[in-house]
Amino acid sequence: MFGALAKYFGFREKGTSWSNEIIAGLTTFVTMAYILFVNPNILGDAGMPKSAVLMATAIGAGIATLTMGLYAKLPFALAPGMGLNAYFAYSVCHGFGLPWQVALGAVFIDGIIFLILSILPVRKWIIQSIPLNIKLATSVGIGLFIALIGLRSAGIVVKSDATLVTLGSLKTPETLLSIFGIIVIALLMALNVKGNILLGIIITTIVGAFVKGSNGEYITHFTGNIIALPNWGEFSKTFLALDILGALKWGFFSIIFTFTFVDMFDTVGTISGLASKLNILKEDGSFEGAERALVSDAVGTIAGALCGTSTITTYIESAAGIAEGGKTGAVSLVTGLLFLLSIILWPLAGIIPSAATAPALVIVGFLMMEPILKINFKDIAEALPAFVTIIAMPFTYSVANGLILGILSYVLLKILTGKFKDLNPVLIILSILFILYFTF
Repeated sequence: MFGALAKYFGFREKGTSWSNEIIAGLTTFVTMAYILFVNPNILGDAGMPKSAVLMATAIGAGIATLTMGLYAKLPFALAPGMGLNAYFAYSVCHGFGLPWQVALGAVFIDGIIFLILSILPVRKWIIQSIPLNIKLATSVGIGLFIALIGLRSAGIVVKSDATLVTLGSLKTPETLLSIFGIIVIALLMALNVKGNILLGIIITTIVGAFVKGSNGEYITHFTGNIIALPNWGEFSKTFLALDILGALKWGFFSIIFTFTFVDMFDTVGTISGLASKLNILKEDGSFEGAERALVSDAVGTIAGALCGTSTITTYIESAAGIAEGGKTGAVSLVTGLLFLLSIILWPLAGIIPSAATAPALVIVGFLMMEPILKINFKDIAEALPAFVTIIAMPFTYSVANGLILGILSYVLLKILTGKFKDLNPVLIILSILFILYFTF
């Protein structure tokens, strides 16, 4: 069996072995396993049962990553995307006031659209039509949005009637514990410790068991087992709970477009970066298995929505496994199986406090800021739309608003400066639709 798989993945041609791929798969899993605990806390704010979300996260990530390994034969791992889960909970469910079942329906439709676009050549010209600076700004804006959510969850940033937001009390035990968590993760990152975010969450959770919160109770409550047999009754609360008709009734541009847009460009950017890390990227930007990678990503999103989690996407943390020498889909096979085995951790969803996951949000937000270095600030017609995209996301508490306003400002500035050649039919059509959306 292992010999047949080694031949299927091309171990000999790529100069690797099972021991090498297993170590790489373990490294990738440890690096991104924090999502198992962060995702339930974020989607829990949308009213979803945390234990069920942890199981959905594990199963959805497992299916998606196995698909990537077996079908695309690439060492890329997938899980619910940071940013997209925040958009799901805070923009769609809280902002629009929609039930989480409707949001899951939108994620499912997003997966179907992305699958079609990944199969048809339409995907290529849609991606190419969006300005590079807008793509880069999207990552930065989502990073600020995630960081703001983390700071608010930590109590570092609180609302103010006088100034909208202000600094919270740094004397609050929960806030101090979150600050401790940020410092721990930052230190682990500085020391190049593998799985630094996951370790930071675990350490902060353990410390929380010895710290009493504002209510006089210990911040971390160990109420029972840390691991247990899969609770399928709990999982049934989110499995197939999506409301597809409700999502279609609400409107395409309100939620579905944003899910699809962010999912598409996040995936394309991530897999391109990973392919470069793997040294398989060609001069034209393509690489062997690219189409299958996009299809695998779309399948993962569909599977995740059916299980009960927000959009599943390829993780840049896969680079950790590649850096360890991972070269084939066997890496994803190992990582995917580890995610499936994680369903026994569902009791932890109710144990990990928000004070332990808030630091992870702040750090992930920081990591998503890197693309700002690539934005062209010399051309105002390019830089200002990127700026609008970035600031609109955290300031309007909506990823959708940032994307829409960014594209609209780009088209407007190009028209006013007479740079019509920088525009394309897709951008013009999108702008008209956006204007109609805001008008009606």
